[in-house]
Amino acid sequence: MAQYVVSARKYRPDSFSTLIGQEVIARTLKNSIERGKIAHAYLFCGPRGVGKTSTARIFAKAINCSNPSADWESCGECESCRSFQEGRSYCIHELDAASNNGVDDIKALLDQVLIPPQVGRYSVYIIDEVHMLSQAAFNAFLKTLEEPPAHAIFILATTEKHKIIPTILSRCQTYDFNRISIPDIVGNLRDIASKEGISIDDESLHVIASKADGAMRDALTIFDQTVAFCGNEIHYEDVIRNLNVLDYEYSFSLVDAFLAGDYGRALKTFDEILGKGFNALHFILALSSHLRDLVVSRTAGLESLLDLPASLKSRYAEQAGRCPLKFLYDALTVTTQCESSYKAAVNPRLHIEYALMKISFLCGMPKGEGTPVRQGDVAAAAPSAAEVRPAAAPGPAAVAAPEVKESAEPHDGGPGPVPQPALAPEPAPALQPRVRKSVSAVSLDSVRREDAAKSQAGTPDKAQDFVPSDEALLQAWAKLPEGVSNVRLKNALASAQTQISQRDGVAVLQFTVSNEAQREWIQTKLLSKLELSMRNLLGTSKVRIEVNVAETPVQDKAYTDEEKTKEIMDSNPEVKELIIDLGLDI
Repeated sequence: MAQYVVSARKYRPDSFSTLIGQEVIARTLKNSIERGKIAHAYLFCGPRGVGKTSTARIFAKAINCSNPSADWESCGECESCRSFQEGRSYCIHELDAASNNGVDDIKALLDQVLIPPQVGRYSVYIIDEVHMLSQAAFNAFLKTLEEPPAHAIFILATTEKHKIIPTILSRCQTYDFNRISIPDIVGNLRDIASKEGISIDDESLHVIASKADGAMRDALTIFDQTVAFCGNEIHYEDVIRNLNVLDYEYSFSLVDAFLAGDYGRALKTFDEILGKGFNALHFILALSSHLRDLVVSRTAGLESLLDLPASLKSRYAEQAGRCPLKFLYDALTVTTQCESSYKAAVNPRLHIEYALMKISFLCGMPKGEGTPVRQGDVAAAAPSAAEVRPAAAPGPAAVAAPEVKESAEPHDGGPGPVPQPALAPEPAPALQPRVRKSVSAVSLDSVRREDAAKSQAGTPDKAQDFVPSDEALLQAWAKLPEGVSNVRLKNALASAQTQISQRDGVAVLQFTVSNEAQREWIQTKLLSKLELSMRNLLGTSKVRIEVNVAETPVQDKAYTDEEKTKEIMDSNPEVKELIIDLGLDI
């Protein structure tokens, strides 16, 4: 069996022309070689698997090539190129800073820098993962990096540029490598599959490219894994099963359920996805991505933002045409909020199911199983303000609504029932029943609003015609403090001295307060509310309340437990001493 070489090594770029997704950097480096402006230190930084180390090797081989091509590519035939390809070059040195990150390692490298190259013009030192060097190693490296020998060139590569100290950054030319786009990865994978004699569809290539997240090395590794699972015939179903990727069919089905208001189907689909072992957070992320692609498909001029195969673009366009833009925006709002709060959710499954139900109801609440209520239906079914009237009170004044009766006998126009409306009598004014609230729930503001609305509507009320008796008035006054939330006002009302009289056909209740400030405050702020509460409790408007000031100061009476306790302590010194000795809390 021949020795197997993984695709990431077998198809590693060996020239500037084979670099994928880094055309600007390749052109800059070739121009520097052509014009003889080669710096002594370079820093290549960027995500993993985008070609940093490969570019450093290509550049090192090109500057030492004896017979470069017209576009400054290495020839691959001279002694320098052959020694590099065979791994015996003494001009190009690679150091892994992840495992050689101490001061002693850097000192050994600096001693080696003094030796001139045996073949070629430059000794190139490629230091990979340079951010792993210790602080002392960086400091030991500074002087040589700033003023190296004329034959020495340093190329530093890292995935974490922010961990490199500024004094190192200032001594290097920095090149930022970009993530490789999905179309570039798909094109490279297609070429490799053709060379290897492997049949694979575009949808599978897009899945692999999306899974790689912009890294060509990751894409080639996933490609090898897929080939090992599927063989030379690769199909989309096998790829998503091998890579544990959620099928886009679920997303299309969910959006169709949302548009139909069928939250039950959406919940069943989610349960099926969980049953196959998929992560719930990955599910909501895939749904957000699908909604985003629908928004892009629905908007003209944004086709370039879709990284999808041609077979899927038409399907996305068809479903996007059936989705209102407002619905997609609101659905994206729900899914993004669900993503951000997922980790804090106590019940993650319920958290996502609630989000799915919210999206299902964006087009309206369902009438029945799987039948949505559209916005127009809701507007048509809602009665107008003129049609909404209070129900008539039962009694002799209540008149039944006219009915449409059907006659079983045929008429001259043909067989069948004939609707015969009954004669509608002249409507009589209906009395609106008074709704009495429980005393414990009395609210002065609610009573005032109710009476104000009643006076505006002009509703007749028989209860407004009688004058309450003195006994009824005193009972209502005793119940009035129970509906007051202010403790001071409640105590003042309960302790007030009252006097009842009849004047001008109105029952007048006079109560006394201790000082003029209390009388003025009640007169301006609370008197009208108190009268409304009394009228509501008695069911009549023939009530008036007056406030007087006592000629002699009125002694406050204890009502709360704390006040009663203090009164007992003041009158009984023994009780006070007992409370102090026991350390009790009043």
